[in-house]
Amino acid sequence: MKHLNLFIELIRLKKPIGFMLLFWPCLWGLTIAYNFNAELFTYFQYTFFFLAGSILMRSAGCIVNDIYDKNFDKKVERTKNRPIASGKISIKLGLIYVIILCLCAFLILINFNKLTIILALCSIPFALLYPLMKRITYWPQLFLGITFNYGLILGWISIHGELNIVPLIMYFGAIFWTLGYDTIYGFQDIKDDEIIGVKSTSIKFKNIPFVFLIICYLIFFLTIIITGIYLKFDYVFFMSLALLFYHLFFRQISKLNIKIKKNCLEIFKSNNEIGLLIFISIIIGKILS
Repeated sequence: MKHLNLFIELIRLKKPIGFMLLFWPCLWGLTIAYNFNAELFTYFQYTFFFLAGSILMRSAGCIVNDIYDKNFDKKVERTKNRPIASGKISIKLGLIYVIILCLCAFLILINFNKLTIILALCSIPFALLYPLMKRITYWPQLFLGITFNYGLILGWISIHGELNIVPLIMYFGAIFWTLGYDTIYGFQDIKDDEIIGVKSTSIKFKNIPFVFLIICYLIFFLTIIITGIYLKFDYVFFMSLALLFYHLFFRQISKLNIKIKKNCLEIFKSNNEIGLLIFISIIIGKILS
């Protein structure tokens, strides 16, 4: 039981916000692509596959990140007690876990069409390289956005078997969503990161955080509108986006205090609601269009 608890702590299973932020773009891509006049079994089946895949790959990503950042994590108050940083789990055992988790994810992946499988495998280098980006650039959140929202493309491809402009527009916007929320998350560790030499957009834009966040969220919001236009959604879809606008700019940006860690964490976690709001809006658009 002790080792099981360490494993759960290692993969952050008690912190579902991580895999939900990976899952929402998958569900968006799947939902904008799916024909709801057809039977729904495949939709629910793929939803389950994407959720399971998100949990598995996020878990593997957490371990890889902790292996890369072992020495950094020891110097940061929030992360110094992580299983690998504290020595409770060895790097060798961590790598074994990564292999097992990735194999399980692959067993899920092979249920999709060939193009989805190929594109999913192509995303692996992004997942492996992301933890290194904070060492060489102030834009690691950009690489996280590219990686975390890749499932939006996979969701679309899993249904259509080909790519067009619609998921690409939404994917582009979702990258800025991640740029925004992970910058907010990074404000928690900004003092420690500056001391140990870790780079981030939180540090780069610490003097103008609200300008940067407004730009990111505005681009994200506009791409959701453009996506709805391309898909010829009913006007009710665009009316429902008022809640999204309120959440992004009034519940997040206007209430953000970058000097209070608890505030940053709470606002970061509220992006789970953003994922749900967009999903509901897409469902409304699909049903009424």
